[in-house]
Amino acid sequence: MRAVSPTQRTLKKLRDDGYVAEVVEKWIPGAKIRRDLFGFIDVLAIKPGEVLGVQATSRGHVRNRCNKIAEAELVGNVREANIKIEVWGWDKKDNRWRVKVVDCS
Repeated sequence: MRAVSPTQRTLKKLRDDGYVAEVVEKWIPGAKIRRDLFGFIDVLAIKPGEVLGVQATSRGHVRNRCNKIAEAELVGNVREANIKIEVWGWDKKDNRWRVKVVDCS
C-alpha cells in the first residue's frame, strides 16, 4: 500500500473544508526536483473571498518551511496580492492523522 503524502492529505482536507484546491508545484524531470509556485506554495486553494497558498509538509519540518517562506524572494508579492500563506504540518498521533497549521501571511 502506497503512503499518502502531506500534499494529498492537504488537498483532501481543503476540499472537505469547501475550497477548490489544486497542486501547483511542478516536477522538473531533468533536475529530478520539485519546484513550488513562487518558491513556497505546494497547493493553491480558493473559496469566495479567499485565496490560500499552502506549503504541505510533515510536522517536524514546519519551522524549516516557515523560514523558507520568510526568506523567499516573492513572498512580499504574494502578501501584497492578499494571498493567505500557511504551512500545514502533518503527523499521526494515537493512530489518527492531525495537522498543525501555521499562518505565515
